[in-house]
Order: sequence, then structure tokens, then C-alpha cells
Amino acid sequence: MAAPTLTPFPLSCIAALTILALLSSLTIPCCAASDADPSSSPYLEFVKASCAYTTYPDVCYETLSSYAATIQTSPTELAKEALSVSLNSAQLTSDVVTNLSKMSDLTKRESGAVNDCMEMISDSADELRQSLVAMRDLQGPEFKAQMNNIQTWVSAALTDDDTCMDGFNAGKGSDKGKVKGIIRSNVMRVAQLTSNALALISRLSE
Repeated sequence: MAAPTLTPFPLSCIAALTILALLSSLTIPCCAASDADPSSSPYLEFVKASCAYTTYPDVCYETLSSYAATIQTSPTELAKEALSVSLNSAQLTSDVVTNLSKMSDLTKRESGAVNDCMEMISDSADELRQSLVAMRDLQGPEFKAQMNNIQTWVSAALTDDDTCMDGFNAGKGSDKGKVKGIIRSNVMRVAQLTSNALALISRLSE
């Protein structure tokens, strides 16, 4: 009886099986890319530790942690981002107050308070903008003078925020509740961010 004829195993199949065997023997580390994540723990810890020196540390961390990759461990970059966040908030609040000033059913007193606040917030935004420009050019023998100017502008911006809120304080119950609430909540947020920025800037000059 003749021996059975063996059908040759296709070379392509052998190659495929060899590749699969090699792949199955490899150990691929899980989540290796996370080690290179620039916003990982050290940078976030720096932001958190720095925010502990501010008046509103929770607000500070909430608003600045997303910039950890840019800030890294630089106090100057941290102060710049804090100023930038404060300026953005002031500009948005200025838009809110401007829109409220156009309401047709405001009383004379309410209209006056809203218009005064609109001017104060506009001034606050201008002062924060000046500060941010100066922060981008901190160097050389003028460092101390520049820091003094920046602190003066940011302090003035904070005073403007407080002055705006004074026009809607709890003792003036004739103000329209909704308008008063919207303006106070927005301006208070700007004031908190500005206060935090001032604290971080002050640490730079120490």
C-alpha cells in the first residue's frame, strides 16, 4: 500500500503563526504614556501648594490646575496664568453688566448702580490687562519697579470690584433682586480671582 501523500503547509500560514507566537510572547506595559503626561502629579502638586498661600485656595486650584502643564513649577508662570484667568473673568463680567444696563425696566437708582458698576469693572479689566502685559516683561534691574506697578494695578482692580459690589450691598433693599444677584455673583468671582492673583504676585516680590 502506498504511503499517504502529505500536503505541504503553506509558507504564508507558517509565517502568520510565527508572527502570532512572537506577539503573544511580548509584554506590553499598560498606560506607559501616562509617565510622560506633563500635567501629572508633580506639576499639580506645585499648583496646589502655591494656592495654599491665597485667600481662596479652592478657587485657585479649581481655576489653575488645568494649566499645570504650562505652569510646571514656575512661580512666574503661575502668577501670569492667575492674572490671565482673572482678566478673562473681568471681561466676561463687564459684558454681563453692560447687557443688564440695557434693561428697560430698571429704576433710576438701579440704573445708576449698574452703570457705576459697569465703569468699575471696565477699569478693573484695564488694570489687569496692564498688569499682564508687564508680567510678560519681568527682567533686569527694573524688576522691583515693575513688580510694584503690577501690585498697584492689581490692588486697584480689586478695589474697583469691591466698589462695584458696594452699590448692591444688602442694606439697599430697593435694588431689583435678580439684577443685584447676577451682578454680585459675577463680580464676587472676579474679586476672588483677583485676590488670588495678587497673593501669587506678592510672593514673587518676596
